[in-house]
Amino acid sequence: MNIEQENTEKKGYFKALEGLKEAGLMSYVWAGPGKIIIDHTEVNPDFSGKGVGKALVLKAVDYARENKIKILPLCPYAKSVFDKDAGLSDVLF
Repeated sequence: MNIEQENTEKKGYFKALEGLKEAGLMSYVWAGPGKIIIDHTEVNPDFSGKGVGKALVLKAVDYARENKIKILPLCPYAKSVFDKDAGLSDVLF
């Protein structure tokens, strides 16, 4: 699975692809310099239970660490990933 990122001044997303098929999408909005809000995570039903949603959240965490930004996970799924793994707390705001 490949995860691509699209980023603009105001918003962006991470998209998981399996070949040419979209496996999942996680969107975010910028909340000022150095802060993003994850607002939605969606997984294609064909890929349910295969870890796509978690892979998208972890890709956002990697991006946050590399770029010294913080994340607010408003999306219930993303929040649950953060709640279950204390090792991700360094990127929370």
